[in-house]
Amino acid sequence: MKFILDNWMLLSVALTSGALLLWPVIQGAGGGLTAEGAVQLINREKAVVIDVGDTEEFAAGHLGSAKNIPLNQLEEKLTGAVKNKALPVILVCQTGARSGRAVAIAKKLGYEQAQSLAGGLKSWRAANLPLEKA
Repeated sequence: MKFILDNWMLLSVALTSGALLLWPVIQGAGGGLTAEGAVQLINREKAVVIDVGDTEEFAAGHLGSAKNIPLNQLEEKLTGAVKNKALPVILVCQTGARSGRAVAIAKKLGYEQAQSLAGGLKSWRAANLPLEKA
């Protein structure tokens, strides 16, 4: 007990640094779908892939079956592109930031199985999965 009282500042620094190291793990727990999970959804459940990146980004590289609907047009065009709201919808962008916002829009429109590809196309490339170019 004397050690804890004498070294309270050292212990608080150690606890804080440990918490900061664990923060990305905690954040990533519900942060989206892995590339492998996306492949399984596409193959097993016929998930629809929507790339919410700009047209130029889509042309530079996208998932094979992806449809391009830029984020600023998603609310107007998603219901026309994906008529069956029961199907899983995978939203993709370059890094996963925009697709995270797109999930909220899709869920608001009634797509309860909408998910974001965690890490976006960067994680897809890191998993050595193929991309198509337009």
